[in-house]
Amino acid sequence: MIKTLALSYSEQYAVQEEAQRSKGDGRSSIHYPALFLFVGDKVAPAIGPVLDSCERKWDNAGGVMALHAVSGVKSEETDRSKSGSDAGGKDRVLAMTLPDMAGSDPRTVRHELYRKFLEDTRYLAEMNKVIRRLSNSIADYGRLYSSFDVIHLSIITRVDDPLNVLLPEITLLARAILSQSFKSVQTDLYALINEREQGDNFGYSSSVGLAFLRELDRMQATDYTFNAPLLVTEDGLSIPVSHGPSALFDLVYLLSDKNERGMMSAHGMDDNYEIISHISLLKNRVRPTSDQATGHGGYNNMTFKSGIRGSTGRQGYASAGFSGVRRPNVQIALAVLYHAFRRLAADMREGSPWTMRERQSLLGLDPDSLREHATQLVPEKDGLSEMTGLMSHGRPSYNELKQLSLREAEQQLFGDGGEAYFRNNFVAESNRRVEGIHPLRGWRTLLAVQETATPAVTFYQLADWTADRDEGGSVLHALRQHMTGLRSALVSAQDELEDLYAESVERQPFQRVPLFDKRTVRNFIHYLFSAVYGKKYELLCMESELALCSRLESALEQLHVECVARVKAMETLEEELRITVMDSIGRTNETTGQNVMEYYRVVTEEVMKEIETRRGPGIFFSDKYMGSISKLLEQGKKAVAERLIGVCQREILTADPFALSFEEELLRRANVAAAYENRQVLSKEELFKRLYHNLEDSATINVRLFEYTQEHRHEEKYFFGDSASEFLRYAFGVDETTRIYRLGFVHEQRRSGVEKLNLMGGFHLEDLLYYRNGKVYYETYAQNGYQLHGVSEEQLPEMR
Repeated sequence: MIKTLALSYSEQYAVQEEAQRSKGDGRSSIHYPALFLFVGDKVAPAIGPVLDSCERKWDNAGGVMALHAVSGVKSEETDRSKSGSDAGGKDRVLAMTLPDMAGSDPRTVRHELYRKFLEDTRYLAEMNKVIRRLSNSIADYGRLYSSFDVIHLSIITRVDDPLNVLLPEITLLARAILSQSFKSVQTDLYALINEREQGDNFGYSSSVGLAFLRELDRMQATDYTFNAPLLVTEDGLSIPVSHGPSALFDLVYLLSDKNERGMMSAHGMDDNYEIISHISLLKNRVRPTSDQATGHGGYNNMTFKSGIRGSTGRQGYASAGFSGVRRPNVQIALAVLYHAFRRLAADMREGSPWTMRERQSLLGLDPDSLREHATQLVPEKDGLSEMTGLMSHGRPSYNELKQLSLREAEQQLFGDGGEAYFRNNFVAESNRRVEGIHPLRGWRTLLAVQETATPAVTFYQLADWTADRDEGGSVLHALRQHMTGLRSALVSAQDELEDLYAESVERQPFQRVPLFDKRTVRNFIHYLFSAVYGKKYELLCMESELALCSRLESALEQLHVECVARVKAMETLEEELRITVMDSIGRTNETTGQNVMEYYRVVTEEVMKEIETRRGPGIFFSDKYMGSISKLLEQGKKAVAERLIGVCQREILTADPFALSFEEELLRRANVAAAYENRQVLSKEELFKRLYHNLEDSATINVRLFEYTQEHRHEEKYFFGDSASEFLRYAFGVDETTRIYRLGFVHEQRRSGVEKLNLMGGFHLEDLLYYRNGKVYYETYAQNGYQLHGVSEEQLPEMR
């Protein structure tokens, strides 16, 4: 629960930082409308990430529409993807139903899909309606774009998805309907190869993927033609759509989760989703007249197409790689949350030095307070005088009494009457008053005030004060010592009482009145109650104080249990926050994740100190900030984390040290330990060199080629960021005289990071390792009766 809460907070901070142009981050805009067409069930997970990336990058992404061509039974994954991308109530993802694949025989599924589509005109009619509705919806967003002459249609599919057997029909129908609203439809295809997911079905999956690639080679041939009655009117009339002779797609990008070096991407397919949105922006970006990147080699689609065309005129395929170096906002937010928590916990542990006397006095445990409290538990001593009015048994003379002990004399005079009276009127009342004592109630009110006072008394200190030990200023130990002294005094007092009871009446110092026997007896009775019951009263006072101490002892033990539980809850919360931030930092690369914990420990401490300097000591424990941690813990650790998140969001993350450009932040972070450990300070140039190579190494092309050294390899590389920044000026100068690739910039007024998109093209399908490995499976499955195509074998190109 805490991890989920912390990650949600950190991701919210990251999104806010990305969107805050007021801090120097600006987004690009696209020139023409854009439409993403996702074909197949397997491509559903791409919908949300692609559209979300556009939302983050494009100012006018609010008008970007998406269409999902999906089988008749939509998977839950499809629904989740669409709902995720429709955040904020935007209904911009439409579904277009294709024939149902449920229960289909894998041996014939692609062939049967194609046959069902041709035979059942309902699918085509429904597709016409959906695409026309989509075209009208795009028109509603006309104010967002500079021009409505062109629409960029990006088609995304998984190569191993059976539904892409209908790709020519879907593509040409969409293009035909869109052409009625736009002068030109620029169509690109992004074919995703997910090698990680093939698993146990690698043979069949490879066969289906290769079948699609063979069909794709046919679609991209310069002499490719297509003619079919795809347009359907509301009256069911069909109108033919023609294409060619020419390649179906302007450019085809093949993107795998295995890169050119043969390594699986750490981010799975996520980088490919970023590539799709970045290429879309690169080809369709509004270039302001004040664009600082002018002259730095902007993207030209014709130049790229020409560059990847071989000497034979055969159009090559393209791929791409993507990387980004951003301020690690998620990790920063988590580190700040962790360090802020540790700082508050440390403040609560340290508190202010309290002497033993001060601790006892605060809780009413000092000897004077105990004695004063104990006296309030016993009825007034003057009440003993009322005992003289007790009726005696008979009228014994002094001569009869003087030879007796005091105990015998009391028994002779009153029997058990005196004892009963003292028990009922003094002991019972004292016990009742003791039973009414509930120290924790008073302490909780007192300590709640003390926790937000300056200096504060916290449960960390109370756990230490109430510990069961004989050192370190334990008030519990001091109370137990006091109780030991009381018990000893009680034993002595009881012995004195017994000695007194054993003495004879004749030896007692009371006034005897000769010839007045009754007055002498009466004087003895007064003495008896004053001396004996006075001693009993003193014993009762000590017993009441001991009973009070016993209840205080139990209360201290309970307070200790409660405080230790809170301390353990805080320790557990701290560990959960530490694990969360360390796990998150572990997922960053070496450069961007360097010294996050060390640097933001210092920054968080400085910001919190500055706040305390301005607003006073203990401000973080005031009601405006954290308030009572104890009360929050009563609601659970989540309540503490939520309150601290609010403090971090309002007071810490908004401070100036968090507004640095990513280069400056990264440089400071890289050198945070230099002063403490005498390390060599990292120069700005060395940092830029690391960043440059990190970006290049991480932007490896996302497709695996077989011994690919062909002469027509064409590369272009583009940085997305502030072209006037020091780092991008450095990047433009690296290898300036020797580079053999085209380097360009997409200028964005941003301070949060820089991204790199590497484009490469000129290869052919037979250069793909995926193609070469899958060929043997494809041929084997075909020979064993698998019908992997919708069209006849004669219409397909030869296997290369």
